Amino acid sequence: MAGANAAQMRHFLADTYLSFVYWTVLTSLGLCIWYFPLWHMGISGYEVALLSNISPVVLGVPCVRRVIRRHRAVAAILGLAGVAAYAIASPTQRLLAVALGSAGVSLSFGATLYTDKVQGTGRLERDIQAWEAGLLVSIAVRMLFQTNNPVWPAMNEANGGWNKTGLALGVLAVLDVVTRRSDAVAEVHEAKKHDLSPGTTKRQAAWVPAALGFGGLLFALHSMFSDSAIIGRWSWDGYPATGPQPVPWGGLVITALAAGFSVGHRADLATGMLWWGVGSAGAALITLVSGWPGFAGGLALGFYLGTVTRSILRAVALCPPGRTLFAGMLWYNILVLGHVWVVAYEFVPGGPLLRERTWLIVAATMLSLYSGVRAARSSLVSRPASAHDSPVARTHRHRARSVFWAAVVAGWAAMAVRLPAATRTPVPFHPEQRLITAAIWTVHFDLDNDMWLAENRIIEAVRDLQVDVMGFLESDTERIIMGGRDWTQRVAEELSYYVDYGPSPRKHTWGCAMISKFPIKKSTHHLLPSPVGELACAIHATLDVHGRDVDVIVSHNGQEENPLDRKLQTTELARIMRESQNPFIFTGYVVTKPHAKNYKILFDGGRMHDIDPTDSDRWCQYIGYRGVKRVGYARVSRGTITDTEIQVGKFAVPEPNEDISEWKPSYRRVNESHYAPEYHFPTIFRGKGVRGHFYHVFKEPRYFE
Repeated sequence: MAGANAAQMRHFLADTYLSFVYWTVLTSLGLCIWYFPLWHMGISGYEVALLSNISPVVLGVPCVRRVIRRHRAVAAILGLAGVAAYAIASPTQRLLAVALGSAGVSLSFGATLYTDKVQGTGRLERDIQAWEAGLLVSIAVRMLFQTNNPVWPAMNEANGGWNKTGLALGVLAVLDVVTRRSDAVAEVHEAKKHDLSPGTTKRQAAWVPAALGFGGLLFALHSMFSDSAIIGRWSWDGYPATGPQPVPWGGLVITALAAGFSVGHRADLATGMLWWGVGSAGAALITLVSGWPGFAGGLALGFYLGTVTRSILRAVALCPPGRTLFAGMLWYNILVLGHVWVVAYEFVPGGPLLRERTWLIVAATMLSLYSGVRAARSSLVSRPASAHDSPVARTHRHRARSVFWAAVVAGWAAMAVRLPAATRTPVPFHPEQRLITAAIWTVHFDLDNDMWLAENRIIEAVRDLQVDVMGFLESDTERIIMGGRDWTQRVAEELSYYVDYGPSPRKHTWGCAMISKFPIKKSTHHLLPSPVGELACAIHATLDVHGRDVDVIVSHNGQEENPLDRKLQTTELARIMRESQNPFIFTGYVVTKPHAKNYKILFDGGRMHDIDPTDSDRWCQYIGYRGVKRVGYARVSRGTITDTEIQVGKFAVPEPNEDISEWKPSYRRVNESHYAPEYHFPTIFRGKGVRGHFYHVFKEPRYFE
């Protein structure tokens, strides 16, 4: 008996790991697709890879269904192609491998649902629980790896990937599946011994609602609960912080999901109208409200999704396989596209229809879930009361819950390990000289020129530049197409910075984030006027810099093609700077030539000084200042991380009682030796520099009197 239990646990763990592979491939597919439209600045054609997940449509062909039923390991092996894709250097070929993996994991999951629905064995229940456990394990792993999945095909040994380990574990899990057939027969005999006879089935009555419910469920879990930080960032609204930080409160997210999964066998409660209303209220809160109330709504939604997962998947298993999963995955893909359209509306056909309408996508998702739970309530098999409480069912539930809560414990342990770094007090680089080094960098969503995650090299560049305050543009990665991750956590923890993530993902911008060695006393997130094009964002923060309040703006204006947007956005930035009475540093993406009309609106209208008016080779990024003394200015090449350089400025902050508001800067340049070594830019970037970063344009930093 003990040997049989051990074998069953081994099988469940193998299925859980293959489910982890499912979630790994699912969350990496959008990330790999995104690389191509990112560089094309519009639809590239590679988006068709998203349709790889409709592969279960082939289960509608009886002969194919029979082959898959007899050789289930084949689809699982195809799924591992998405993990093995890391070994392919070419972004195009790597995407093709990930798409193959997506087809494999989707087909494997669909085949499992339809193969194991034999009544009384509990295998379908166990398979669904393994799928749920795989999601929890994925979340726990990402909590430990600072929101990255170390098995993603965008990871490798150089940036912290554990791809070989992940692939080896996948092979072992597949081998376990291959050797399991005799156990399936034994389970059928066990069910007959307990006289668990099948009941009546309404197999085809509700396949469309069940498919819609499955698509909505998968989209909701993927878009909001595939990482512990997503709903925290959805509810983020700046400083003073009125909501949770990802560490440690991300632990509540995995806890809410696990709690929901743990009671998911109560279909009578989970599929009720009142309970759907509770889930909808949570969805409304996380979509519309910031801070702790919004986060609490997200937790309620997560718990709700956990409770209905099993009921919806049971209903799907009772419907015709090919068309049900095809329709479900197609609806999921439509929701994913809508999730992209709300922010990428300027670059896609029909974009204005969904412009800034996340609420509409969330509403469609909840209506889909309502469709699914009603189908589940009306078409689930009528079974004897003993079916839920049979020894087989109870054993499966106990085993699954042990894995659920082990993942929760692992997640909280990861939070505990990371908490000291996340809460460490940052220390500025040169407090004795009252220096502040500020920089701006457009990081292209932390995805480098060769489709690898780039935060390792971003961290190295920031560290070597000894930046006190840095603005990151194109930084919001808490979306399906960017992997649903928060790379700023890792930068802040490893280099000890305060971090403001910027406008939340539900604010429909491409993101602007800020890290600071100085305490952030207050920050406001601005959605700049954008009547025509993409929604521009800005962070206006007040920092405690050496005992004096200094304001900083990090901003990203719109595209060259929208001159009205850029004029209005620049005018609003100038107003914010003009009305502030504090010393001010501007770091932003303006899209203008030096001394052109928008340039004058920004600097003259904002009562700001350009860090170097003689630098005529600028178009996007600019640094400005007022009320601080400029020391130097440098431009550092981008390496292969993005398509935009780093600009850095050094400033000396006056004493708290010193008023230099009327001080006029000198633009006379001086030699580096004019200043003590503490004021110098790092020498590591001179000449050929390091890791592709070097002083360019001027070939060296510029210093001013």
